[in-house]
Amino acid sequence: MRKSVTKGTIYGIMDVETACSISKGDGKLKVAIYCRLSEEDRNKQVETDDSNSIQNQKAILVQYAIEQEWEIYCIYSDDDYAGADRRRPEFNRLLQDAEARRFDIILCKTQSRFTRELELVEKYIHGLFPIWGIRFVSIVDNADTDNKGNKKSRQINGLVNEWYLEDMSDNIRSVLKNRRENGFHIGAFALYGYKKDPDQKGHLIIDEEAAAVVREVFTLFSQGYGKTAIARMLNDRGIPNPTEYKRLKGLRYKQPTAKNSTLWKYFAISDMLVNEIYIGNMVQGKYGSISYKTKQNKPRPKSQWYIVEGTHEPIIDRELWDRVQKMVQERAKPFDVGTIGLFARKARCANCGYVMRSSKNRGKHYLQCSNRHVAKDACIGSFISVDKLEQMVIDELNRLSEEYLNKDDLERKIEFCSNLQSQKDAILTNIAAYEKRAQELSKGIRELYMDKVKGLISGADYIEMSKDFIADRDRLEKLISDGRKQIEEIDVKIEVGDNRKEIIERYTNLKHLTREMVEILIDYISVGKRIPKTNDVPIEIHWNF
Repeated sequence: MRKSVTKGTIYGIMDVETACSISKGDGKLKVAIYCRLSEEDRNKQVETDDSNSIQNQKAILVQYAIEQEWEIYCIYSDDDYAGADRRRPEFNRLLQDAEARRFDIILCKTQSRFTRELELVEKYIHGLFPIWGIRFVSIVDNADTDNKGNKKSRQINGLVNEWYLEDMSDNIRSVLKNRRENGFHIGAFALYGYKKDPDQKGHLIIDEEAAAVVREVFTLFSQGYGKTAIARMLNDRGIPNPTEYKRLKGLRYKQPTAKNSTLWKYFAISDMLVNEIYIGNMVQGKYGSISYKTKQNKPRPKSQWYIVEGTHEPIIDRELWDRVQKMVQERAKPFDVGTIGLFARKARCANCGYVMRSSKNRGKHYLQCSNRHVAKDACIGSFISVDKLEQMVIDELNRLSEEYLNKDDLERKIEFCSNLQSQKDAILTNIAAYEKRAQELSKGIRELYMDKVKGLISGADYIEMSKDFIADRDRLEKLISDGRKQIEEIDVKIEVGDNRKEIIERYTNLKHLTREMVEILIDYISVGKRIPKTNDVPIEIHWNF
């Protein structure tokens, strides 16, 4: 006979945030209740929909647990998380407690509250939970792992939820694409100098305090000040950089990861000077997600960006903008022409790791840490002339060559791996064998599953027998992946080995370097601070050979 529970009693329980071990009783099954609310639930048309409220979910599930005379071990609740988000904190705590066998049952309103991913349905509900002795129950769609007859229903639920995720992702992409094409701002953060319009969604308005700094940056650059000099001026006056400014104002901002994160840097100034948003054009879509199952993004080519003109009030007028863009282009240094770019992107400060930038004084070119002048004590500041660094690299190359009596000795001591092709053939043979065996194991797993469906073997036997199959298949897939990486490495060695003699002859007894030589020979050079009372600058060359 079911016990009756008043609504007041249920909500009285819900007032306890640490709702663990709510009811006690000897010999009772322990149940873990899991609730989830996502943004899509908040946007439903009917405000009284149960899924609109975590409290309603808890009330329904607590009442069901009490009617079943189960002991409530704990209530796990994730608010504002999507069903495909694997980083849900309470979801992961639930899984940890399940593996530790701290309860007997997991209870959800629907299977989709637990997860919308078919992969996780198979991994946990049909895989690990039975091994851990955990029963899974969802009351609306009648999923219950104790009921062997509704496994297909659970799988169909998982498949439908997976389709829902994909369709929802496509729909969201379509909506966002439309909003971008129409010039609406859809980012989580407004660009420094602007803030989100509280009265018009997707519209930016000027933040006058930050905009004054933006105007100053453009004006200083147009007057001939360099980007590093501008950063130094702002730091000396104690003006917080964009991230720190937003933090101080209580605005949303991206968490910094680098040290000295409150300082203005060269690249912050450089990016600001070419951002069209400052002249009233909305520029979006520079990055795009790889898949709806991951939050990872990758850069997009400029041809795929969304640029809409005149969507908001400009901070920089067109005349100043055009003048600055012309100066940016004039100051852009060729990457591989002349000594100015000889060590471009190859020299790094040994203290802070930043790429060293080139400068010119009295006709001579120098390399200095890009952090050297942005603020006091930002870095010890590595500094070296390009001529000096070039001679040090040449001296080291000649020293390496002189370690050998002649070119024949040098050629003999370099490992030429004449059997690289045979090594490659052997690896390819192994990969083919691994792939064949992996296919056989996958086929075996499918056949075992069909035997279980037909009732020829039990669920426990299926789990036990398929466990070894799956482990072997995973091991083989790892071997296949490693083999393919070895093939790539061998291909590179074969290509380099073909012209090794030519390289040896070309780079012995050098007098000057070219950009091409630097690219071929050097990975990067770590430059330290000049030793006091001497002209010696410690360097560490990381070669490509």
